[in-house]
Amino acid sequence: MFMILFLLVPVAEIAVFVQVGSRIGAGMTVLLVVVSAVVGVWLVRRQGLATATRVQAMVARGESPALGMLEGLALLAAGVLLVIPGFLTDIAAFVLLIPPLRRGIIRLYLRHIRLEGGVAHPPAADKPGRTPLEGKSRRVD
Repeated sequence: MFMILFLLVPVAEIAVFVQVGSRIGAGMTVLLVVVSAVVGVWLVRRQGLATATRVQAMVARGESPALGMLEGLALLAAGVLLVIPGFLTDIAAFVLLIPPLRRGIIRLYLRHIRLEGGVAHPPAADKPGRTPLEGKSRRVD
């Protein structure tokens, strides 16, 4: 799936560049991409600092910072998408920069991922038929 996106996104970006360039001109197309990248990076920086402050406050209150950290990860993805030249990646990045949409995407992601793992319990003596391990040890230098 990743390989298909890796090949499809550049082709789609080129097609959009050609369409936009034919309507507004090549110079304006390049200027539009540069301006959107500069504005987007400024927004990512601003929101990233606010998110980092919010995560620190959550940790100080003893709350789980998981959602805040996922928001930071989404902002990092937005920053990467803004650095990639193109209109489609810029649109995806700006969607991630809108806080309600970003949080909705994170919640949707959390609903659809399958959590694996869990708490590993060591063998305990409280289970019937099991005895605790005992032994001796010595230090060898």
